[in-house]
Amino acid sequence: MKHRIVVLGAGYAGAFSAGYLARQLHADDFEITVVNAEPDFVERLRLHQLAAGRDLRHRPLAEVFAGTGIRPRVARVTAVDVEHRTVTVADGEGIDRLGYDTLLYALGSTAADHGVPGVAEHAFHVAGRPSVLRLRARLDELGEDGNVLVVGGNLTAIETVTEIAEAHPELRVSLATSGELGGWLGTKARRHLLRAFDRFGITVHEHTAIERIEETAAVADDGTVFPSDATVWAAGFAVHPIAAASGLAVESNGQITTDRQMRSVSHPDVYVAGDSAFVIGENGRPLPMSCASAGYTGMQATAAIIGDRTGRKVKATTLTYFGNHISLGRKDGIFQLVNGDASSKSGALVGRSAARVKSAIVAASGWSISRPTFGMPGHRYRSATTREHSPDVVAA
Repeated sequence: MKHRIVVLGAGYAGAFSAGYLARQLHADDFEITVVNAEPDFVERLRLHQLAAGRDLRHRPLAEVFAGTGIRPRVARVTAVDVEHRTVTVADGEGIDRLGYDTLLYALGSTAADHGVPGVAEHAFHVAGRPSVLRLRARLDELGEDGNVLVVGGNLTAIETVTEIAEAHPELRVSLATSGELGGWLGTKARRHLLRAFDRFGITVHEHTAIERIEETAAVADDGTVFPSDATVWAAGFAVHPIAAASGLAVESNGQITTDRQMRSVSHPDVYVAGDSAFVIGENGRPLPMSCASAGYTGMQATAAIIGDRTGRKVKATTLTYFGNHISLGRKDGIFQLVNGDASSKSGALVGRSAARVKSAIVAASGWSISRPTFGMPGHRYRSATTREHSPDVVAA
């Protein structure tokens, strides 16, 4: 019987990992199923662009995984039973349970509402395509008197508000952040950021904590009311509670606690990659939720799965966070390098050069994930069980 590997999620971490496993593991010994709520690979790094009116390339998972042996399953994960090694999924045909021998959990994250009333009912977010498409439609229907408020001060909030302001100069665009805008950036990068906000005409409300979202306004904790025809909530990310409900060991924020090789510390047959993983990086700090972290954790998780299931030594992937890459509209950007303690360095790459670098990275990520077997040998490693019972079997 083949060893069943089930990958939950086909974002950057899940799609990359599934493709890499398909390249490296022998099809006679392993079967790989990828479960994803949408039928397409979604370039989450570019969802703020989709919201502002740019069209993204259509990448159906059926085409992405064609010829790899991977079986895509379009369904929503509703539960994970780690004791019985099953995953419950729901689709248009009903409820189903998938059994697994090895589970790779890569469900990612969504917008964190932090318990603020009205966020779910009245705000948009850019962490998923359905909400992004609703936001896009809303922005298109607003007239010249329309008010758009982005709540948050992180990378996603900055990229979203600048993209919207550039694409919709007819709208009044503002941002509310509980801290200082770009206060975590180095001097050069923050100076460039503030100039960009001035150029786009974005109004900034610093040290402003939003405590309630209404249909046409956001209300701060001091009672200030900010009129808004479209409020975009970009105040951080949260992982799905499925992990905690499954019995896996998790952190206080719901991330799955893993060892250095991305195995769950409570259930070593469960591996984790992407935003759902809590792992300590080379600097002694938890890796942040980011696309870069998705790449590193995905590489480490697949290396561990291959090593554990084929009897080979597990290769170590460096878990390092190099910096923050921020787009400021289509032709501007910032690349802020960080020190070992994750603090920003004084220097930074800014302007068109930074924008080109990020555009190239995003394009390369989408291209490589849509071609999971390109340039790599296929189906190399036999399972350790097969080799034990069939001594004449030799891995390629």
